[in-house]
Amino acid sequence: MSRLLLGVALVAAIATPGWAANSDPLAALDRGLRPDVIAAGQTTPGWALTERMAHYKVPGVAVAILRDGEVVSAVGYGVREAGSQDKVDGDTLFSVGSISKVVTAATTLRLVADGRLDLDRDVDDYLKRWKLPASTEVPEPYVSLRMLMSHTSGLGVHGFADYQPAEPLPTLVQVLNGEKPAKNEAVRFKWSPGALNDYSGGGITVEQAVIEDATGQPLETLARTRVFAPLGMKRSTFESPLSAARGNIAKAHDAQGAPTALPRGWESFAEAGASGLWTSANDLGQFVGGLIRSYQGRGDFLPQPLARAMMTEIAPSPFGLGPRLSGAGPGRYFFHLGANQSYLALMEGYLETGDGFVILTNGSNGLALIAEVRNALADAIGQGAHPPLRAVAPRAPPSPDFAGRYRLDPATPADLRRALADNFEYDTLRVGVTDDTVAITPTGQDTPMPLAPLGPARFALSGLYAFTFEFHRDAWGKVRGLTVFMPETSSSAYYSRQ
Repeated sequence: MSRLLLGVALVAAIATPGWAANSDPLAALDRGLRPDVIAAGQTTPGWALTERMAHYKVPGVAVAILRDGEVVSAVGYGVREAGSQDKVDGDTLFSVGSISKVVTAATTLRLVADGRLDLDRDVDDYLKRWKLPASTEVPEPYVSLRMLMSHTSGLGVHGFADYQPAEPLPTLVQVLNGEKPAKNEAVRFKWSPGALNDYSGGGITVEQAVIEDATGQPLETLARTRVFAPLGMKRSTFESPLSAARGNIAKAHDAQGAPTALPRGWESFAEAGASGLWTSANDLGQFVGGLIRSYQGRGDFLPQPLARAMMTEIAPSPFGLGPRLSGAGPGRYFFHLGANQSYLALMEGYLETGDGFVILTNGSNGLALIAEVRNALADAIGQGAHPPLRAVAPRAPPSPDFAGRYRLDPATPADLRRALADNFEYDTLRVGVTDDTVAITPTGQDTPMPLAPLGPARFALSGLYAFTFEFHRDAWGKVRGLTVFMPETSSSAYYSRQ
């Protein structure tokens, strides 16, 4: 037993540090980019950021690096507009999509700390311009800020479309009611409050209405006084449409790397709290650092109990009060992706070590690039987050009886499905087997997605969030179902063979 305890202590001692003390984390961007799944027999490629920017036709990228809860680097790569010489730097403004939700959550928590709001009070008590819509399924809705911020409110509207320069912007009430010029459907209940995780930009828009109605101030003013100013985020704004007078703005680009949203060069976002933040790598890094220091009890941005509540999952969700959470021990981290039409972004912070990073892009193909950059930086941190899945060469063709139709077992508890209730929201799967390839086709899709073999009955699907699939053969030799895993959020769901 003493040897076992000593071994555990040594593992903990080895695992705790993040970036090496004298290392340059940005060096990982010169040679460390890689995919999530490494093909059988393939060595880890070690791509350069500039090489992959050209591959994905993303003109500009900004990166911030945090060490011990402080920004130590904020740099740019490429240009703000394709064909120009306007270089991206650490202060270049980018749209960051749904990362806005975490800044909105921090604004809300600052108001909670001031005693202006209660996390568990019925939000209808605060709402003035709009009320929660009762329905047959939810006749007497009771929704709290805790539910809204953790995507457990049961409200719908996953995300929102961007608005082009010539298009009028709807009011917040028009967005909530789904009235033109809003492009979305009305925000209504899909599920009973608290029942399961269903990512809801609509719910965050209700959160925005709550804090604005409770204080009589717009989100831009509230965020500026309670988040931007305290953390030194001098470039950040919820202004929409963004004024060109702010300068140093990364312009929008389509999947071919061509400028879009012309003539201005960027879209607008009516739902500020859900997707309307403009910020820089430097500013967003300051925000990540402020949350880390508050969680560790060495910063006064948020009281430590509230910071810890923010960084604790709200069952059955993988979200805390705003950010998404994963990892364990020194490798525990919070993160959030941002995805508007022409801009993709990611922030990630390690709560125990204080390490972290921010990645901002101005091209429609930025998601795949961000995944590879994230992998390089996480590998450099060395806490085991986002490990590569290494496929194997099949020793024999996959079993043909894997093929068939599988249906989600409704008995799978919501606390196990967690993120899969939203990130893999499919009632049925079709599995096909052709030669050496197993592929799945989810409900509503026509194109099969090939899986990488991890073993005779286990396979992987690559992406920003990797999924694995394990087929179950019972004691009678029959394939009776498969389990889908999402390691990033410790989620799983069982599909029975039909």
